[in-house]
Amino acid sequence: MKALADGREPVDNALTRIRVAYPSLARGARRIADYVSEQPHRIVAMSITELSEAVGVSEGSVINFCRRLGLSGFQQLKLSLAQETVQPVQFIHEDLERDDDTDTVCRKIFHSGIQALRDSLSVLNPKELSRAVDIFRQARRIEIYGIGSAAPIAEDAHYRMLRIGLDAKVVIDSHVQAISASRTGPDVAVLTVTHSGATHETVAATRLAREAGARTVVITNFARSPIQAYAEVVLFTMARETLFRTEAMTSRIAQLCVVDALIAALALADYDRSTATLKQTFETLSIKRF
Repeated sequence: MKALADGREPVDNALTRIRVAYPSLARGARRIADYVSEQPHRIVAMSITELSEAVGVSEGSVINFCRRLGLSGFQQLKLSLAQETVQPVQFIHEDLERDDDTDTVCRKIFHSGIQALRDSLSVLNPKELSRAVDIFRQARRIEIYGIGSAAPIAEDAHYRMLRIGLDAKVVIDSHVQAISASRTGPDVAVLTVTHSGATHETVAATRLAREAGARTVVITNFARSPIQAYAEVVLFTMARETLFRTEAMTSRIAQLCVVDALIAALALADYDRSTATLKQTFETLSIKRF
């Protein structure tokens, strides 16, 4: 089984741990325990912000509750609950059945991707996309952050921005992200890609950039999440993805489409320069082709 980022393996007995620890829990922790025990299926699809608001406690209380159970944090709690409440095949895709043939697998996966695009279009606010375009056009430099499965999306956004003549750089190492973010300023714009909006590294980098005066745009899934507190503009996706899966699937399709829309809008906003740069970069890349 795949280990978490901190090297610890997910455990498979979270509900048992809650029952054992319950008598010694404080009142606030018992409220969390009751909520989790009564609807574990719902917890695996929630962010830490949503759970804290539903129970009426702080996010710190949720983290302390998880650690009281011997877990590293909320993410490991969700992984543990998923193992107890979800069939193993759902780590691959929630609609797949163990006996599905290849044709059925293809149809289900493609339909899921199509649905993710439809859902994401329904929550992507054109006005917020226009605001993001203005932010990036006004910036002297653009920094793009992504970790894990979001890293390839960040790299694609970087490549596409270079193609239309923007001064952009991508940072996918968490340590470099923190350093780079802390050295931004009002003339820098930051684009952060994160499905969950709760990954420590990207939340920290976005916070550091905002505190340094940078303008921040975040692409994240439609839900309350910690990173939104540090985002000037949020571009939502709505992929039916849950954090307990080992790899993102439909979330990447939705994120790429939002990036496509953002780049297209940026190019159209400065049409003459963008088309000239695209032509120049195409000619430059022609030496790479036979």
